[in-house]
Amino acid sequence: MISKEHKKHASLVRPTSGSFGWNEWAIVGAPCINIKLLANDVISALSAKYKCAYSDASHNDEVTLPPGRLASGAVLEYTDQINHHQFNYNNSLKPINFKQQFADADMVLVNGNHQPAKAQVVIIYNNKSASLQKRLAQLTNVELILLADNVTDVFDFIKEALPNWQELPIYRLEETDKIIAFFEAKMQQSKPVLNGLILAGGQSMRMGYDKGVINWFGKEQRYYMADMLKEYCDDVFISCRPEQKQEIDTTYNTLPDTFTGLGPFGAILSAFRENPNSAWLVVACDMPLLDTNALQFLLANRNTSSIATAYENNTDGFPEPLITIWEPKSYPVLLAFLAQGYSCPRKVLINSDTTLLKPLDAETLTNVNTPEDFEKIKRQIHQKIASA
Repeated sequence: MISKEHKKHASLVRPTSGSFGWNEWAIVGAPCINIKLLANDVISALSAKYKCAYSDASHNDEVTLPPGRLASGAVLEYTDQINHHQFNYNNSLKPINFKQQFADADMVLVNGNHQPAKAQVVIIYNNKSASLQKRLAQLTNVELILLADNVTDVFDFIKEALPNWQELPIYRLEETDKIIAFFEAKMQQSKPVLNGLILAGGQSMRMGYDKGVINWFGKEQRYYMADMLKEYCDDVFISCRPEQKQEIDTTYNTLPDTFTGLGPFGAILSAFRENPNSAWLVVACDMPLLDTNALQFLLANRNTSSIATAYENNTDGFPEPLITIWEPKSYPVLLAFLAQGYSCPRKVLINSDTTLLKPLDAETLTNVNTPEDFEKIKRQIHQKIASA
């Protein structure tokens, strides 16, 4: 007998992505060539700011043989085409494979005549009325209606299927500027909310005592940093080891590690496990010189198209992973690195599409790891307070 309390699977928060990614639209209701041309116009206009992708099906009427070595039985073939890269697969792709392949894309346009997507753009095209009627079940989240050719009104069956159709923007297919503006507005609205994460779960072995409880500015540093981030984030959490939770003031949100034994890497993954749809401003608690100017500059230059926005270390040019905005698209990237045996967040940033910024003041990124560091920084802080 199986207990009613038994749960076969862990309760995990899932990203609110669609078939391909977070922002995807299936364009449906017109001949495939018109859909391709519309997608091309939108992608051409927005690709400088967003990573755009397109999904379609082959329109060859003839049966074609698999390309290259796939015809000989290979399951995968990669070709460096010099100006682009090409992967050919022999095995059929599962839904999760599409999400993996399109994970880096900010927006995906889909030929809805062949594949569905989370949101839809409906084109009212006289000669495709019957085809569109067959796809009514696919119209689950229509956000835009376009009138093609000499069409003057929306089909009656669309009005019946979409009770809110009059509230939707309706443009003519040739009004390219309005269509592009629609997609640009949607992308701006889809910017992930930002949560803050104070890394305070380290062992502080070199320091000899918990760095998070050091009182630099009248309160424990983990609380001082959390209060600083509250001005810029929707919610702020103090990352800690599970056994630390009881020590932390209950007026502050805590986020105990669920990826244990991985240091900061595990803390970042634990944050995404808690909320995979949010971006996370991750700040280590051992950076007492970090100020609002450094945070504001990081936020002002945030690039949601990258997996992360980070400061560059003035000494070695490498990114500083513990004062970084990690976007939701970094979550599967972090997991992929972990699967390959890597648990260094800096290595993820170095080997991924990361936006790097030169710090306004390199001293603000100084870490305090040892008693010697502590004494040095304490003198600097006291001198600044005295001079002020």
